[in-house]
Amino acid sequence: MNVGVIGTGWCGGIRAVAAARSALVAELHLAEIDPDRLREVAELTTPAGTTTDWMEIIANDRISAVMVSATPETLHYPMAKAALEAGKHVLLEKPMALTLDEADDLIATAEERGLKFTIGYSQRFNAKQAVIKRAIDDGTLGTVTSVLISRHITRSLGAKISSRTKLSPAAMEATHDLDFAFWCLQPRRPVRVYSQNAWGVRAATHGSPDTQYLIVTMDDGTVVTVGAGMSLPPGYPNQSTTWMEVLGTEGAILADASHRDIVLNTVGQGVQFPLSTMPGEYVGEVYAGPMERETTHFLEAVAYDRPVMVDPRLARVTMEVYLAADLSADRNEVVSLPLTPDQIEAALKSA
Repeated sequence: MNVGVIGTGWCGGIRAVAAARSALVAELHLAEIDPDRLREVAELTTPAGTTTDWMEIIANDRISAVMVSATPETLHYPMAKAALEAGKHVLLEKPMALTLDEADDLIATAEERGLKFTIGYSQRFNAKQAVIKRAIDDGTLGTVTSVLISRHITRSLGAKISSRTKLSPAAMEATHDLDFAFWCLQPRRPVRVYSQNAWGVRAATHGSPDTQYLIVTMDDGTVVTVGAGMSLPPGYPNQSTTWMEVLGTEGAILADASHRDIVLNTVGQGVQFPLSTMPGEYVGEVYAGPMERETTHFLEAVAYDRPVMVDPRLARVTMEVYLAADLSADRNEVVSLPLTPDQIEAALKSA
């Protein structure tokens, strides 16, 4: 099949290389407004076509699947909407939209046209998360009673994200772990959210909190706690560290994804932890992290007409929860789900 990638920055570049290496892809087409970056990714992928106008990807009838990796995040909805209306299968980076109405519109458009539509929640494709999911699904843990996930990214990445969007740590980081937890706990659904911000070095530079903490109560009483921070010091040059705990009536599983198992110590830079799986990186011919496999999964879903792993309806649930978290942090109160239209409007303003 022929595939288009719109936006070839960090994530889009990874997806472009993964697609170029896939035997399922006949032609790869790239759209990127930065000509230098477009040239760089083109040298890595040998695409059939390149353009600085993303609408050329949409208008190309030969392209059947599109990956939307453009920033800022305000572009996600109009680009995905145009691709779906043109009859193309879509992998869209998170967040899937800025409003729930936009998310609902994308879901409806994909379903009406019978198209594959999925969201880039790459943490589902990590091996450690897969082990946790298996332990829940096969009953090893008994009935899960609580999930705790702590994720922190570096100040440099936090600054990069905040320079292009005003979305909160809940929307930009905790969203990955909310999605993973809700996926593991299906068919349970979130019913209450309480959130607090922790302010520090980013208050003066970005007007944003360093960390946001969320406590989510599911409809059976299971508690999901997620902490997402954006102010790690530069010892983590490749962006992220995560700790996970899942407790059940018959057992517990703990997973360390802090990437402290490889230590690089140099005179010039001191101690660093050089390898991250968020979203991953090529190390020679080996890809460390989830995004390459996630990209291949999308291509396989289209080629073989298989279900996508990340159902956009569950991504919509995650979106509603982080909007509720922003409202909770702003008002210092527990927020019940589903959100009312007035609450949604207030949440968007608080973010």
